[in-house]
Amino acid sequence: MSRNGHKDNATHKCALTGQSITARDGVRLDMLRPSLADHIRSLHPELPPDALISRAALSRERAAFIAQTLEAERGALSELDRDVIDSLAQNDILAENIEIEIDERRSFAERASDTIARFGGSWTFILSFSALILIWMSLNVALAASAPFDPYPFILLNLVLSCIAAFQAPIIMMSQKRQEAKDRLRSENDYRVNLKAELEIRHLHEKVDHMLTHQWQRLAEMQSIQIELMEDLLERRR
Repeated sequence: MSRNGHKDNATHKCALTGQSITARDGVRLDMLRPSLADHIRSLHPELPPDALISRAALSRERAAFIAQTLEAERGALSELDRDVIDSLAQNDILAENIEIEIDERRSFAERASDTIARFGGSWTFILSFSALILIWMSLNVALAASAPFDPYPFILLNLVLSCIAAFQAPIIMMSQKRQEAKDRLRSENDYRVNLKAELEIRHLHEKVDHMLTHQWQRLAEMQSIQIELMEDLLERRR
């Protein structure tokens, strides 16, 4: 095994929790983005710059820092905001299929009302009901000379239509109410996912900027060392 492999597998202690971790499972304090590192130093001023922090502890500190930042920007945090912060601390996935969750919780009456509302708003219902009305009226007109069961002006037909409309309206309203609840849950889930994505992208940008700045500093130091070596070599040749 190489020397770097031994270093990665060497056991260290997390500066925040005291748990044993390897160098591969931890991050040095001076390698963090400045804003997050300053937040950790404000809570733990005794930490040295090369303190090693486990990734789990770092996730919790980053979640606390994000909560503090959001409170400064927006004021009091909502329950949705706290759900996003908790998912960042635990590295959980927020995206979920709302449709499946709601469908599994529906009762028989709710499924029946959804089916009736879906059928009542289709062309199949309109065409079939129109055909039934025409057949009803045609039979009563044809039986006008003998004994029609609903003679003109079709009072029984009007009563049937009124009863159907009276029952159909609340059923459709119940289905629409559940659809509004489903849309609200879907909007809340989209908000949580979008907020988490925004926070992760912001963290990624700051981390990349910090890494680029750190690399430029290292390159500048290496360049200055190379220049000093070249000057020493020229002095020796002279």
